[in-house]
Amino acid sequence: QVQPVESGGGSVQPGGSLSLSCAASGDIYRVYCLGWFRQASGKEREWVAGISGYGITKYNEDVKGRFAISRDNAKNLLTLQMNALKPEDTGTYYCAVGRSNNCYTDVGDYNRWGQGTQVTVSS
Repeated sequence: QVQPVESGGGSVQPGGSLSLSCAASGDIYRVYCLGWFRQASGKEREWVAGISGYGITKYNEDVKGRFAISRDNAKNLLTLQMNALKPEDTGTYYCAVGRSNNCYTDVGDYNRWGQGTQVTVSS
């Protein structure tokens, strides 16, 4: 598997929770930053969160305190736990593998992308 694969998207009401998973197998992915991006309809792709090869996490201020990113290298699994969801969280969520151990926030800093999973938050 040379590209990550996302799963876990769905439709929830505001205040609800979802957990997204990303399968990113291979030793090469284990040492690199893994990130989550999202893209709303008609808008550019936006960085959401990242976890470095050392396990250091960073978050977009819009999701800080509500989302939690984690990785389990033994299981080749990246997770994004999303709580207190808001309508503005709606979009297609992508996991991506960075070009280095450290995490950055631009789409150009990542070179392997999943197909995406849809998250819809509406009342």
